[in-house]
Formats: sequence, C-alpha cells, structure tokens
Amino acid sequence: MDFMTALDIGASALSTERTSMNVISMNLANAKTTRTAEGGPYRRKTVVLQATEVDHPFSKQMKTAMDRDLRGVRVSQVAQDSRPLKQVYEPGHPDANEEGYVFYPDINVVEEMANLMTVQRSYEANISSMDAVKTMYNKALELGRS
Repeated sequence: MDFMTALDIGASALSTERTSMNVISMNLANAKTTRTAEGGPYRRKTVVLQATEVDHPFSKQMKTAMDRDLRGVRVSQVAQDSRPLKQVYEPGHPDANEEGYVFYPDINVVEEMANLMTVQRSYEANISSMDAVKTMYNKALELGRS
C-alpha cells in the first residue's frame, strides 16, 4: 500500500462523515416540521454506508493481492426512517386534524446530538490517521535526503 491509498481511504471516510453531519443537521432543523413539500410532517433520515474500492481500474491491476482487499467507504443511500410519527394534542395548531392532534416527526434531539458527536469523533480520527500518513511520508523523505 502506498501512502496515497491511505489518504484515499481517509478521504472517502471524511466525505461520508460530512454527509452524515449534513443529514443529522437536517434532522435537527426539522424536528418540529409539520409540513413538507411531499405533504405531511418531515420524516427522519439516516445515512447508509457501504464499503467500496478506492482504486482506479488501472492502478488496481498494478497492486498486490493484499492491497486489493483495502476498502474505503461511501454513502450508498440516504434512507427515510420508518418510525411512527408523534401525535400531540394541540387543537389550536393550523395542522391539527379534526380531533385536535398534530403529527410531528419522531426526532429525539438527544439521540441526534449523540450521533453528531460520534460523527465528529470519527472525523477527527480520520484526520489524525491522515496526519500520521503525511508525517510518515515526510520522515521517509528526510531519510532519503541524508
């Protein structure tokens, strides 16, 4: 494995963490949304990740068998959560039904914040691994100079 492969794997992880952060932010922003363009309340979304190759077809042919097992990650889809909606009695709300109930998305702010902290820690870990790769590469260059 060359150092660029390690950086490619780290970059794929950073890209997926960014998407996860965007989806969590969207869930937090719409925690009380009762109307959407599709109709009805907002539905919570989750990110589905998938392991993927990080090499181009040409470079894949030049790698050893051990290097071919290396995988990055990518977002395979942003899925809609199937949790039931929360029903709250608010007869004065403009979106209340005939019985006075309003349907809200089932978004737990504490759960979303915990997910956001997990994404943040994962992002920081990937940055640290990329910094370690860069440091190792620089040390190898210094050895080559002396």
